[in-house]
Amino acid sequence: MSKDKTNHSRLVKTKKRKLRKRVYLILIPLVIAFVGILSYASYLYIKADSVLSESYEDDGREKSELRQTVVDPTEDNVSVLIMGIDASDVRKNADNSRTDTLMVATLNKKENSVKLVSIPRDSLVYIPELGYEDKINHAHAFGGTKLTIETVENLLEIPIDYYVKLNFEAFIDVVDAVGGITVDVPYEFTEQNSKDKAGAIHLLAGEQQLNGEEALALARTRKLDSDIERGKRQQEIIKAVVAKSVSVNSLLNIDDVIEAVGSNMTTNMTFSEMKSFVSYGTSGKNLDFETITLEGENYRPGSIYYWKLNELVLSETKSTLQDHLDLTETTTVGSPTTETTSESIPY
Repeated sequence: MSKDKTNHSRLVKTKKRKLRKRVYLILIPLVIAFVGILSYASYLYIKADSVLSESYEDDGREKSELRQTVVDPTEDNVSVLIMGIDASDVRKNADNSRTDTLMVATLNKKENSVKLVSIPRDSLVYIPELGYEDKINHAHAFGGTKLTIETVENLLEIPIDYYVKLNFEAFIDVVDAVGGITVDVPYEFTEQNSKDKAGAIHLLAGEQQLNGEEALALARTRKLDSDIERGKRQQEIIKAVVAKSVSVNSLLNIDDVIEAVGSNMTTNMTFSEMKSFVSYGTSGKNLDFETITLEGENYRPGSIYYWKLNELVLSETKSTLQDHLDLTETTTVGSPTTETTSESIPY
């Protein structure tokens, strides 16, 4: 009887040792993985802080002249001016380049929503420092970031709190860093590449996967349609990049995205302010993303072509943005003459 008890005791101890080994075999990889993820996250944070902080460029303003107080993006609704600069070593125009893309994003904290307005590059607008009307993309060539901000504020009658200026090289690198994007190409076309080589890019119509150079060609071309359609394509491409960037498959490539953006961007946002925008993707609900196009018509009073904005649509857009930023007491209902699209991007 005593011998049976001894054997039973040994059996129990043996089972316990085997169980402990199994627990260790499970826990050790988990601990290693956790430490690895934590280390990688720390590395990304430090790298982002370093790289993106180098992109900071003071625009000389503590706040917009249309603001009573300095905004806090962790609490307030804010606006961001996005400038795409078509500068290249080939043309040697980094200092006097025009803005090839101009978009204004307003972000509403409570609604977890973004409204993105595309401003056609040939829009005939008043440029404050010049004192006369000209194409809006000339503002940057004449007065850089500061004059571009003042021109957009004067046009839309909203404060521009932040700006992000990107060279198109960054666009190519970001799209490549996330493994390309899937978009619907509206028609077959050929376009020059980022090195200005004519006909280097040839795309067929239809939904397809595009790399950075191909996505840039789609964003730039306007041979077969207009500046308005070009702006719509750019908005769709931006949404595709955003959706792909936050996908699980692209998270491991975030290192490359940080590098691509940081080396080709200037902004008046500090790294701390940039981090506050993460909440729009981590609030637990979908981000409502609406795109707005400024309608108008071709205008050619002489030898130069302009895009003459529709005053009614412009007025309605101003009200929509002011309401989205909580700058007005009344809410403007979306008008059928203002072409908008809205969708939720899951995060």
